[in-house]
Amino acid sequence: MDFEPVIGLEVHAQMLTDTKIFCNCSTQFGGEPNTRTCPVCLGMPGVLPVANRRVVEFVLKTALATGCTIQKYNQFARKNYFYPDLPKGYQISQFELPIATAGYLDLELEGAVKKRIGITRIHMEEDAGKLMHEINGIAGDSSFVDLNRTGVPLMEIVSEPDIRSPREAVEYLKTMRSIVQYLEVCDGNMEQGSFRCDANISLRPKGREKFGTKVELKNMNSFRHVEKAIEFEIERQRDMLEDGIEIMQETRLWDEKREETFSMRSKEEAHDYRYFPDPDLVPLVIDEDWIAAVRAGLPELPRQRRQRFIDEYGIPGYDADVLTVTKQVADYFEAAVKLHNQPKAVSNWIMGDIMRSLADSRDIASFAVTPVHLAGMIALIDKGTISGKIAKKVFEQMAETGKMPESIVHEQGLVQVSDSGELEKAVQAVLDANPQMVEDFRSGKDKVFGFLMGQVMKSTKGKGNPQLLNDILRKQLAG
Repeated sequence: MDFEPVIGLEVHAQMLTDTKIFCNCSTQFGGEPNTRTCPVCLGMPGVLPVANRRVVEFVLKTALATGCTIQKYNQFARKNYFYPDLPKGYQISQFELPIATAGYLDLELEGAVKKRIGITRIHMEEDAGKLMHEINGIAGDSSFVDLNRTGVPLMEIVSEPDIRSPREAVEYLKTMRSIVQYLEVCDGNMEQGSFRCDANISLRPKGREKFGTKVELKNMNSFRHVEKAIEFEIERQRDMLEDGIEIMQETRLWDEKREETFSMRSKEEAHDYRYFPDPDLVPLVIDEDWIAAVRAGLPELPRQRRQRFIDEYGIPGYDADVLTVTKQVADYFEAAVKLHNQPKAVSNWIMGDIMRSLADSRDIASFAVTPVHLAGMIALIDKGTISGKIAKKVFEQMAETGKMPESIVHEQGLVQVSDSGELEKAVQAVLDANPQMVEDFRSGKDKVFGFLMGQVMKSTKGKGNPQLLNDILRKQLAG
């Protein structure tokens, strides 16, 4: 039987506020365990939470950017369960009355295929703490609890079960991460857990409308892990169904070392959490003026910026896709183009050498080669001061030292040689040293030209003007 995967994603985005959702404790990542806490986030008796207005505004931004309907009357609820990292014995979340519903996200898939994924709801909630099973890399007989993360504001974005493949799931996550980064409501760091997701996966026979039994996947901290975990789970469920084995509703974890999922616990239903309105927090009432003010402050979003880059700078769609994935890269590109108006050249350097240099996860905002460096170097190429080959050396030096391109060129004597007389001598010396190659070329073996050109460039230590050398070499070979 041919089965169809049905996938829904629950994204948890940690919001970029300075303080927690219901108290004034810092949200900064790291720090000594249990030092960024107070009676409110520790759930001490008699304390009262107060909602952080900034958190509400961040969720409103995301809701408007994803076409959601804002619920003008919404309410916090208590989600009751017991776990050592949850000091109150319940998590403050939203249930029956979330802040936003009925949105969507448009994906652009391979082959220019477009697909709309529905968003069921967006709601606010507080994060739990963290269990530490190792201290300084050493596992002991006990586990410890770090409550620094308790009360950090989260935004949960729940998709409709409209996703049909691991690839679509990854594209949805990348698109959502790009949006929250552009909105500056979440940094999107999956490794640190500030942008994470759970996946609900089921299979059904193709053509059938009724969903199969869903399994929830957790513990995926990269796009690659999300794709591989969903792929594995689809195959696991398919094998079970083909063997006539019933799928059990459960929560499973992804083991990245073994590249397989394993059972964590049976999956809870909503009624298991005994949701009820939080009596310590008044309902939130959001008026039209507040919504209008947030809407007016929305930035240019990734899709809009992508189209503008194509229209305004004349770069290909592929370039625009790469350059607008993150706001930092897009800002870098525009800053460099403003300094030296060669969009395609700037794009090529960013997509090539700069992206390779940032492969070790360095942030482009802190990269030694700033837009000023890059624009200056491309200007030197356009003036004929340096060749494209020399520019590679200059780029490496800029990345290493942070020096400006002009300084590197003059300090290391990298100025391109464009003196015709000098270049003619260099070409003639190479031809004199390779008479057989000259004869081969003149007898019709055109491939020899590349070898001779390489020898000339080598003799000039890469500083000869390539175009002039090309012309001189052809002229002397013809003569």
